[in-house]
Amino acid sequence: MTSQDAAAPRSTTAVLARALALGVAAGSRSSLGVAAPVLAGLVRPGGSGRSGHGPGPLARGAAILGVVGEVVGDKLPQTPSRLAPPGPVVRVASGAVGGVLVARHRTGPVGLVLAAAAGAAGGAVGTWGGAAWRRLAVGERPDWPGAVAEDVTALALAAWAVRG
Repeated sequence: MTSQDAAAPRSTTAVLARALALGVAAGSRSSLGVAAPVLAGLVRPGGSGRSGHGPGPLARGAAILGVVGEVVGDKLPQTPSRLAPPGPVVRVASGAVGGVLVARHRTGPVGLVLAAAAGAAGGAVGTWGGAAWRRLAVGERPDWPGAVAEDVTALALAAWAVRG
């Protein structure tokens, strides 16, 4: 698949599924809503997306540092709950922005609005669903295995969402 094929319009359903998946990932790790599209080359200065070179090394480095920082910070005992303000708002907004970034070269204006809504809905699902998963996974055990499983799931969803 060429970069031109990747930027070609797709069915609205496929675009919305990817926006929703990226939103769920952003609900788990808020940095993924923007970082995944940046790392996939969907965002670049001038707004031309996948056509051309993609984001520069500074943008890619910042995206990687943001994700790594969040993944590490999530495991620290002093890290506040994702449900504490402004956590849910940031995660839902990150999902909405990610949905738009996934859809912007693949759909029209109505599709962009729907992708933002799908990303935001996914962000809400990832925020509260991820918190519920962690509570269920932990029980009497340490938190980190559930956190790592959530990281792997969020990264896999984000990778799928920004692929071709």
